[in-house]
Amino acid sequence: MPAALPEAGWEAAPGVGPRVLLLLVLAALAAGWVDAVVGGGGLIQLPSLLLLVPGAAPVHLLATNKLASICGTTTSAVTYARHVRPDLRTALPLALAAFTGSCGGAFVASFLHKEAFTPIILVVLVVVGAWTLLRPSIGQVQQMRFTGRRHLGAAGLIGVVIGFYDGALGPGTGSFFVVALVAVCGFAFVQASGLAKIANVATNLAALVVFVPQGAVMWRLGLLMGAANVLGGYLGARSAVTLGPSFVRLVLLVVVFAFIVRLGGQMVHLW
Repeated sequence: MPAALPEAGWEAAPGVGPRVLLLLVLAALAAGWVDAVVGGGGLIQLPSLLLLVPGAAPVHLLATNKLASICGTTTSAVTYARHVRPDLRTALPLALAAFTGSCGGAFVASFLHKEAFTPIILVVLVVVGAWTLLRPSIGQVQQMRFTGRRHLGAAGLIGVVIGFYDGALGPGTGSFFVVALVAVCGFAFVQASGLAKIANVATNLAALVVFVPQGAVMWRLGLLMGAANVLGGYLGARSAVTLGPSFVRLVLLVVVFAFIVRLGGQMVHLW
């Protein structure tokens, strides 16, 4: 068990005045919306914390991001469950596998040189973006590729692999869940987004299981951002359900492109 960190609280977030807090809440609202539609809200929320709360330790920011995120992912998962009714026979094994994978990823995270993974992630994102762009019909209707144990095995493998990635690294986890469920299992985009939110709840919970005992969470800041994330998650899930798979596909392309620009810029030291 890692040594306990000092309890975070407000004192671990220097510079969080009213203006900064407002910006963080707005970032959490936008992140919740994006995350609910197709995943990738961390592209907005975590960089906002890193930029606006520079005096806090990175582990406090990561933990606070997970607290805010789980508020939004839980809300969007419930909203999808009411309107899309994702198959629990797939959702529960997927979530359990994702939880297990995320715990494993969090455990080995401190041993990984994360910068080495940036080129790999960038290549994967380019492939995902090109695949989604060049196959406009994919994910529009549900065409299941497996049944029975093979289907559960595919869902479990997706959960473990992407859950491990979320625990170890994290950016784009929700988007990877959506794309994998569409490409491997044959789900439509809206159904895949509903399942991805359930899996995301599990991966966020796994991270908090590691962070909370360490005292790494800035509770008051995280809960305020979490409230905004809840509203964004609800609005995003309703948008996806109402506007359908074409809308989800469009948002996915925008998010993937944004990730490519961000990671590519990091590699060439633009930011």
